[in-house]
Amino acid sequence: MRTKSTRAKRPRSSVAVQRAVRGAPSVRLLRGWALAAASAGSEITLRVVGAAEARRLNHAFRRRNYATNVLSFAYAKRTGDVVLCHPVITREARAQAKTLAAHYAHLVVHGVLHLHGLDHVRARDARRMERAEIRILRRLGVADPYAVK
Repeated sequence: MRTKSTRAKRPRSSVAVQRAVRGAPSVRLLRGWALAAASAGSEITLRVVGAAEARRLNHAFRRRNYATNVLSFAYAKRTGDVVLCHPVITREARAQAKTLAAHYAHLVVHGVLHLHGLDHVRARDARRMERAEIRILRRLGVADPYAVK
């Protein structure tokens, strides 16, 4: 006779993906990277945008008039949006001699960790966030993005 498990079920996380530009990694990859960094019960929207939209958002919310690689908008505990700027990410990947997928994986994980309250304003917090990124990316088979070649 089967019995019910007494182990509590972990709340499922959900990740919606919106791609406003061509050339970004697949929805499956983007969702997988986000879920790897998400805590249980997270509700996340990833949006991949062009430079104009990234610049508008960065200016409106951070008063910085340029397109940046990733922006995170936390709305409630474990809920928020991560906006990724495809042209900036592509340019950075080339400049850093990384694959586009590896750089996207890093920035998706980075953005989701911001939604969960991690930041890199102070050196101590930056080290904590970097360790978390490296640990998650290692599980995904992605090399340490901070390692000097």
